Order: sequence, then C-alpha cells, then structure tokens
Amino acid sequence: MKKNNTFLFILIGLIVFGAIYLVVSLTQNVGKSATTINMEKSIKSLNTLYKDVNVKTSTVARSNSITTNEEAAILPDISEYPFVVNPTTDAFITVYSSTEKANENENAWLCQVANKFNRSNFTINNVPVSVGIRAIPSQLASEFITTEKYTPDLYMPSSNIYGKILDNYEKKYVEVSKNVVSNTSGIIISKKVKDSINSKYSNTNIDTVINSVINGECIIGYTNPLSNEDGLNYLLTLLNTFDSSAPLSENSINKLKAYQDRIPYVPYDITQLEESIQNGTIDGFASNYQTYYNVPDLRNHFEFIPFGINQNHPAYALGELTNLKKEIILKFVEYCTNEESKNIANNCGFNGINDHSYSGYDYVGSEIIDAQNLWKKQKNGSNDLTAVFVSDVSGSMEGSPLLKLKASLNRAASFIDENTNIGLVTFSDSVNIALPIAKFDATQKSYFINSVKSMRASGGTAMFDAIVVAEHMLIEQQQKNPNTRLMIFVLTDGESNRGYKFDDIEGVTQGLRIPIYTIGYNADIDVLKEISDINEATTMDAESDNVIYKLESLFNSQM
Repeated sequence: MKKNNTFLFILIGLIVFGAIYLVVSLTQNVGKSATTINMEKSIKSLNTLYKDVNVKTSTVARSNSITTNEEAAILPDISEYPFVVNPTTDAFITVYSSTEKANENENAWLCQVANKFNRSNFTINNVPVSVGIRAIPSQLASEFITTEKYTPDLYMPSSNIYGKILDNYEKKYVEVSKNVVSNTSGIIISKKVKDSINSKYSNTNIDTVINSVINGECIIGYTNPLSNEDGLNYLLTLLNTFDSSAPLSENSINKLKAYQDRIPYVPYDITQLEESIQNGTIDGFASNYQTYYNVPDLRNHFEFIPFGINQNHPAYALGELTNLKKEIILKFVEYCTNEESKNIANNCGFNGINDHSYSGYDYVGSEIIDAQNLWKKQKNGSNDLTAVFVSDVSGSMEGSPLLKLKASLNRAASFIDENTNIGLVTFSDSVNIALPIAKFDATQKSYFINSVKSMRASGGTAMFDAIVVAEHMLIEQQQKNPNTRLMIFVLTDGESNRGYKFDDIEGVTQGLRIPIYTIGYNADIDVLKEISDINEATTMDAESDNVIYKLESLFNSQM
C-alpha cells in the first residue's frame, strides 16, 4: 500500500512539474518582441560558444610615452586622386572638382566638358591651353587647401558651404562663378513611407520628415558630415530645423541628440547607406538629385524630397596665379556655362530641380566647423559607445602587416572620444584580452598604446574565436549599461585557421546586431566583407596608400 502511495505521489509530482514547465515555456516570451527573443537566444548561444574558447587576460601595463595632444590630420597623397581628365598642353590649369561632376566615368559631366574644351585647341595670346581635372570630394579638397598641402588653380566644390570654410581659414580666393551648374540635396525616401508621412502631416517636406524620425515613425540615414557634402548639408539642415534663429543653441543640441537616438548608426559612406536601404534597415537617406536621376531603381521606387542649402557648384580661383592661368580659368568657366555644356549637364541629371530655395539660417564658416565638431560629440545621441578592437597577431602578420596594424591602432587612439568605452583583444592560436573595457580616459589610452606597442606576431589564426570573445565582452558591458551602442573593429589578414569558422558565428552575430568593421592587411577582402555584411558594417583595404585618411574618416564617423 505504501509503495502504491509513493508511486502516486511521484506521479502527481511529475505531472505538476510538467505542467509548471509547460506554463513557463509557453509564457516566458509573452510581451517580448521578436527582436528581444532573438537577442536572448543569441546571447545564450554566445555563452555556449564562449565556454569552449581558450581565453587569456594580459597584465596591463601603462605607457610612459602617452601624450594628450592629438596629431594633425594625415591627408592622403595627391597621387591617390590622379587626373580623370589629363591636360593636353604645357600651359594648363589644375581643377579640383566634386565627385558628382567628375569621376572615373568619362561620361561624368565635367569630364565630358573638359575633354571637349581640350579638343577645341584654344589658345591665349597664341599659347595653346588646356585643363586637368582631379575628382576629389569637396570636404577633402577643402582640407588640402586649408592645410596648404595641395592647392589647385581652380576649386569647384558642390556648394558655397566650402567657400565659407575657406573664409574661416582666411584662405584668399576669387569667386569666378557663383553657379556653374545646379544640383540639389534631398531625401530619397520610399513611396510607402512618404505616403504615410503625408497622410499624418498633410504634407511631406524636410520638416515633416525630420519630425517623423524624432517621433519614431521612420528612419532616415545620412553619411558622415565630416567627409561628405550631402551629409554636411543634412546636418546643417537638421540644426536649422531645430532652431532657425540659433542652430547651435542648447535647444538645438538636445533635439539633435533625440534625432540620433532614432537612427541605428551613421554610415561610413554612401555604399553602406545603399545597402541599408536595400536591406530595409532605413526608410530613406540623404543624397542629391543627380544621384537619384541616374539610378532608375531609385526613381521607380522612391521619392525625392529636396532640402538644405542649394548645391550651386561655384568656382573659386586660388593662389598666386599668372595672368595666363587667370585667362585659362575665365575661358574654361565660360565654356562650362555655355548652352552646349548646359545641355550635357541636363542629360547627366543636373539642373533638374529649379523650384527649391533655401531660406534658413545663413551659416558663416566658423559656425559650419562648429556644427561638424558638435556632431562629432553628439552623433551617438543620449547613448554612449562601447567598442572592442580585435587585432590579429598570428605568424602570418609578421613584418609589414603588423607594423601597419599597429599604426592603424595608434591612429585610432587619436580620434577616440574620452567618453567612449574601449577594449582590446588580440589573437593567434588562442585569444587574449589585452585590455578590458573601460572609459578611454588618459589612463586607458596609455594602457591601449602600451598594449599595441607590445604586440608580437606568432602562431595560428583563431579569428572567429576572438570575435566571440569580443562579443561576450560587449554583451557584458551592455548588461551593465543597456543604453550603450556596441561595435567591433577587426584588424587582420583574414586567414583564420584555428577554432570556430564563419558559419559558427554568423547567426549569433546577426542576432546580437553588433556591427563588425573589418580592416584587411594583405588580406582576402571578400572574406572580411562577408563578416562586415552580417550587420551592415563596412570593409577597408589597409593596403591602399590613403588608408590612414580613410581610417580617420571611419573613426570620426563611428567613434
């Protein structure tokens, strides 16, 4: 009888336990979003992966060579921006043009016009003359000029924003033309989202689009205002919308923070923006009409909403010019604005919008630079940022690759804000936490520099193990500070031959939604791009000669 009772009690207990387990299983995700559920599953999977990784932690030493002064910006060599139109005579002018007017495509508007000009065999006082065109982004060209590293004879940026920047540095120039050709910055937005904004606000313009972002109704991305003209124009437009009488006021700063809280990240370049809109991460992005016009898929599926300061594409003569060069400049600018050149411009998508005019705040050069500096501080909104650098110190990095990697990390240290949380992981056969995550104050910066200095190459390459460790460090930090944004930078030759493989970490990384920026040193870039593409980050080839400038742009945009 007792045995029967015991069996009955056990049976009842199992039934009760099973019922409780079933209820818990069915209700544990009630009220949670799909994103939250996926995140929790990914964290569990990450913890499982992490348990099988051989992880060491270094004893961190402080460097005595730390300095608090940031280095001057290292600009690329002009050879990285060769002539896209070559001069054809001994007497010629050098022109720096923004890239939407001139680029490697010979059908670009200014390339067509300049080649026609050179074939026309113009002479001045019986001297044959021609032009040479270098395609250089407006911001970079202004940096060349203001630092006096390189100065063209004629500067043709996207708008007079850059003329005002020259004013701030007291660079002397002569405005040869206020408006060589016209273009317009604008939001390229999905038709569905535009209709939604229109139905709620009874109008779709830049003000209602910005309000929609702040209210959480859509996501509009834009590129780095420190390196891209459309991104800078959008930043100035945001600040003007927030406070048209004082765009740099505390009120405007608070609204900029609110805006930045609503967007997932600021893309490093236009390619990353385009990938984001294709993947549905964003609903629209800041670009320009000429780009919109020349991509049929955009015209078919998206609307264009103009904003900001008109892209009037002025022309500025610079430097101590000879009379002959002055005459060439006048003749060339006149040629750019004749009827034939205008028709070519129209066919290339310029002069497409004639009814947009900017009536907002009239920024001066110092205010434009202040706006860029403000954005650098506020780009993460009310959130802070936590990043882990994952550095390859395997045997295949011996020599030049490791030297370049160290130079990259030392360069990064010059651009990281002191309020950013930074950690450092190195990997070869095993994974080493070289620097636990902490605020990048003078002490952490000193530890970081010393850790970089002590790197030595040897052993195999457990890259994906190192990514797992970095992700684990970041998730632990996020659990302490839920509002922090997470980011990983992997610096490697990409030849992983130890531990986990890409397939082991892909799903986890996607679920964690941590962007992984990859920088390759004599690497298979396609392999690294596969890693970065998981969460819409970007890949950079460190073998390009201007990698330091590109890294500066990357770290400025993200950190």
